[in-house]
Amino acid sequence: MSTAIEFNNVSKLYRLGLVSSGTLSSDLQRWWQMNILGKEDPFLKVGSVNDRSKAADSDYVWALKDIDFKVEQGDVVGIIGKNGAGKSTLLKLLSKVTAPTTGTIRAKGRIASLLEVGTGFHGELTGRENIYMNGAILGMTKQEIKSKLDEIVGFSGCERYIDTPVKRYSSGMMVRLGFAVAAHLEPEILVVDEVLAVGDAEFQKKAIGKMQDVSKGEGRTVLFVSHNMAAVRNLCINGVVLKNGIVDFTGKADECVDYYLRCETTNNAVAINDRTDREGSGICRVTAIRIDGLSGASTINDDTPLSIEIVLSPKEKIINPRIGVSIYTMQNECALWMDSKSVLGTSVTLTRDTTVRIDISPDFALRAGEYFVNLVCFDTSGNMIDYVQHAIEFKVIQSTFCKTGFYPLGRSMCLVDQKWTFR
Repeated sequence: MSTAIEFNNVSKLYRLGLVSSGTLSSDLQRWWQMNILGKEDPFLKVGSVNDRSKAADSDYVWALKDIDFKVEQGDVVGIIGKNGAGKSTLLKLLSKVTAPTTGTIRAKGRIASLLEVGTGFHGELTGRENIYMNGAILGMTKQEIKSKLDEIVGFSGCERYIDTPVKRYSSGMMVRLGFAVAAHLEPEILVVDEVLAVGDAEFQKKAIGKMQDVSKGEGRTVLFVSHNMAAVRNLCINGVVLKNGIVDFTGKADECVDYYLRCETTNNAVAINDRTDREGSGICRVTAIRIDGLSGASTINDDTPLSIEIVLSPKEKIINPRIGVSIYTMQNECALWMDSKSVLGTSVTLTRDTTVRIDISPDFALRAGEYFVNLVCFDTSGNMIDYVQHAIEFKVIQSTFCKTGFYPLGRSMCLVDQKWTFR
């Protein structure tokens, strides 16, 4: 199998603040050296690591640093990482939206990119005209585009508005048409950056199915950026984890997702009262959390009723707070959401440290697997006052919830006591 994409020590340096080098003569010198002589930027300086959570110690930052990996033809590669890790920059370099500061990128075949809503579309042109324009940019003849037109329009679901200027489209319609164009105009490499999150559930399902067809059935290469770990697992064969602009891990998609999620949950070792990576005004904080029945390995049986206790410490009187407790799988899928206001209404007032206990019905259980808990608290006006992700992790192990010993088939995250009757 041949190599479709190759990154060779690719780096991208950005200057924070000013865009130019400061003087016209320096700008001209930079342009001459880089664009005419093909040399490196003469004003290249040592930049700081790309960590968005820390204050800058330099005017320069490496958005990407020494990226070096290959993608084989027909592979579907998931690019994952935190916001600001360099994922979009990597795809923009591949799509030639911007040029690398150092290193080289080799790609075999035409590249169709869907990097953000409206990429490559002209707002004043109709949907039909934009299809022809994008096809021409990809090097296709008018006849080739015409033969695919009905298929593109049908897939996008925008038939009624295809002769309307795209500036009047919603963001979802724009994504639908953009993806349909990118996937159907027969590029050898398809690059998709998170934009599918804008589309509705029905379109996301169609789009993922199309990407699977493109890669498996037609042998094309797909690079897919998403924060939806379930989609990465289902769609991708291999993966790349980016962290602070560098390649942190490469491997099979499942291995990359597991590695990324393990890294994301390292804060669990820090007591919740000491966590600084939290959001909200701070007038009230969650200072403790525990789950009844957890053993030393943070495990609980599926037949043990789930009870969660949290301690809220307000700095001032808070009337009618709204407390949300959500339980997620390690694939970032919500298994359960609990909301104090939906149960208690507006009958709560916090004046001092308060222990809140949530007892979940014993008729409900989580399927065997690993989970984490997110906590959020709002004041009576709906303003967030505290939000902690991965507040605690736990593992559910199969026990006797299903009295027969047979576990339900399917992928449901929940087990519910039920009665079956045959007549």
